[in-house]
Amino acid sequence: MKKIKKPLGFGYFLVVISLLLLSALFLYLEHVTHYEFLLHIAAIPLEVLVGGILVERYLAWREKRRRERQLMFIKSCLFRSELRTLYMTNFEALAFPRIGMKDIKGAGPNELKGWLQQVEENARYYSPEAMEAVITEYVKAYLSFNRFLEWAITNDFERIFHDMIMLMHFIHDAQLFKSMYPNELFISKALKNPEQMKRVKTVLTDGIKSFLRFCIELQEHEPDVFLTLMEDYMLAFPIQPESWKSELGSFTLAEIVE
Repeated sequence: MKKIKKPLGFGYFLVVISLLLLSALFLYLEHVTHYEFLLHIAAIPLEVLVGGILVERYLAWREKRRRERQLMFIKSCLFRSELRTLYMTNFEALAFPRIGMKDIKGAGPNELKGWLQQVEENARYYSPEAMEAVITEYVKAYLSFNRFLEWAITNDFERIFHDMIMLMHFIHDAQLFKSMYPNELFISKALKNPEQMKRVKTVLTDGIKSFLRFCIELQEHEPDVFLTLMEDYMLAFPIQPESWKSELGSFTLAEIVE
């Protein structure tokens, strides 16, 4: 596995200083000898420096755009295949805001952003059992997230790298609990520990938010890919068991954490 790329360091700085000093040397020689030809010589290092910086910035910009586009299509592939059941389970378990795939397909960016804010401020799930089903899907998707983590490291997506590290820690905790207590629910442990419950809330709601943000990105840049993604989700079978809907309706995560 490749390491995250590091910025250019002392060697790059030394080249820049050397070119500036070389230009300054020729300017000094021109001042002493009064040979105008030396002025043209002095301009060459500056032209090399300016041209190199511009070319480097252009290549870096083009490479960044290429990697961002590659990321978009990789996420689209994952969302439509290996992670589809996970996201469908998460949305079906969410009691508020109630968001269906048909709703997302017909929504515009502003409505999607409104749902993002509602999820951030007051997400509610149908029941602990519904949340457990989502956690189980995260555990099943371990290999997919691990491959995505390796891709983020190779392509220098530091933000994704840190997000994946946090998620992998959570999945490992859930895996360990399920291996030690196969007949118990991981959410039952979390409900007894406010800090653990905050982590559960963060992971589950971050999944909802990442899907909505990706839909906004696709609507703005690749509307055909967005429509294909939503059609795949709408054709998939329903996920939600009736047992998720408790007689009390739903509960707020913040209430449990408090």
